[in-house]
Amino acid sequence: MPSESEPIWQRHAPVFPRLEPLSPARTMADVVVIGAGIAGLSVALTLIEEGRSVLVLEKRAIGAGQTERTSAHLACALDDRFHQIERWHGEAGARAAAASHRGAIDRIERWIAEYAIDCDFARVDGYLFGAGESADDELARELDAALRAGLDVEPAVVPGLPQLGPALRFARQARFDPLAYLAGLADAALRRGVRFAQANVVAVEGGASPHVTTEGGQCIDAAAIVVATNVPFHESLAIHTKQAAYRTFVLSAPIDAAAFPDILLWDTADPYHYLRRVDARDGSTWLMVGGCDHKTGQPSAEAPYAELGAWARERIAGLGDIEWRWSGQVIEPVDGLAFIGRDPGGEDNVYVVTSDSGNGLTHGTLAGGVIAALIAGRDDPWNGLYDPRRSPMHALGTWLSENANVAVQYGDWLARGGIRPLANDDATIVRSGVHRIAVYRGTDGALRAFSAQCPHLGCSVRWNTIERTWDCPCHGSRFDPVDGRVLNGPAAHPLTRIGGAR
Repeated sequence: MPSESEPIWQRHAPVFPRLEPLSPARTMADVVVIGAGIAGLSVALTLIEEGRSVLVLEKRAIGAGQTERTSAHLACALDDRFHQIERWHGEAGARAAAASHRGAIDRIERWIAEYAIDCDFARVDGYLFGAGESADDELARELDAALRAGLDVEPAVVPGLPQLGPALRFARQARFDPLAYLAGLADAALRRGVRFAQANVVAVEGGASPHVTTEGGQCIDAAAIVVATNVPFHESLAIHTKQAAYRTFVLSAPIDAAAFPDILLWDTADPYHYLRRVDARDGSTWLMVGGCDHKTGQPSAEAPYAELGAWARERIAGLGDIEWRWSGQVIEPVDGLAFIGRDPGGEDNVYVVTSDSGNGLTHGTLAGGVIAALIAGRDDPWNGLYDPRRSPMHALGTWLSENANVAVQYGDWLARGGIRPLANDDATIVRSGVHRIAVYRGTDGALRAFSAQCPHLGCSVRWNTIERTWDCPCHGSRFDPVDGRVLNGPAAHPLTRIGGAR
């Protein structure tokens, strides 16, 4: 029976440091970092190496966010294609994007060596192969743009898989176990003096006296604040009109090591598919297959895991039964590159890391250098390439399309609710006057009712039949159906409960 929404990295999961609740005595730091995923820990470790005092606040546990949901491709061959990056950011911007992600992989490799992190890191080649009628043209355009960007790339055939047809080989990409790496970063940060605490931050104030406020009412003062929570929860509009949330699905099944090489592999389809091998510490070998992306709250496939499995079996021989399957939240910027730097809402001394664009491991890592430089008053090492305040006008078509899509979703408030019998672990939306109510019957048979209004910007949530959650189709917030708590931002508060369980 497949593991339900649990990544294969949990098979040999490391033990993370236990977070203690924030105590009243721990109320000051040079920098407060909110979020303990790869972005937050990379920023924290970079800052502590530069001599800053750092306090990391995490509401759940280290590694409990999106970092563990990744397929752990470490690539400077970016998902959005370099001919697109060049169109949006120019040739100089595309070269800088390639160099910054290449530098992020180098930094990961350096930290692994310096801090003796055991995380199965290896340099491997990446292969992009064609899909669809325009595949040859797409590969040709990408080859030219990638060469202009300075990447080590050449036409090739995927080793051992000639049935996949023409491909591009990108040299010196990498892969690792993201949870083992994150545990190593946390240990290194602790040894260098970073402080960690468990706290749910509900407010961020910038300006001359920056501070954060927790759900428990504690106030922590700092010289600077970094919001590294996958999506900023403290902003309503400044960033969210320039990015969109997508769900992505991954499965893993055993395979003979000879049937699939140790490479990174992805195709030119839209949405694209991605594959890689995992050599487990017990000697077993697994194939990881991902894709079937769709906008959060707007599913395009009823059975993404079955669809992924069928797609993989058509192309890869010897794939065993699916034993692991999980999903993740990908935040797509309108122009292909993350938002890393000064708060776009104008809050002085507040910095954000968001919009991973499917390359969250390298975006999160390079965020350390960008934000440390800005806090220290040095020049941004990438000349504003990742500036969250940048205009979306160079990607106007995408910006208009994504925001028109958001506007359409508010039409749910005019739709009728559906009253129907609910089986256990099922849900529906019902209408009461002008209100829409999200009703869930739990596995225990008890009903839980919440306002269907997302606390972020008022969109109506929808029931996610695949993952059994309430999802906002506007900006990607997700909520637990039992207690209404936030599973994914940007919402900072849970759904409003109506009545009690019955």
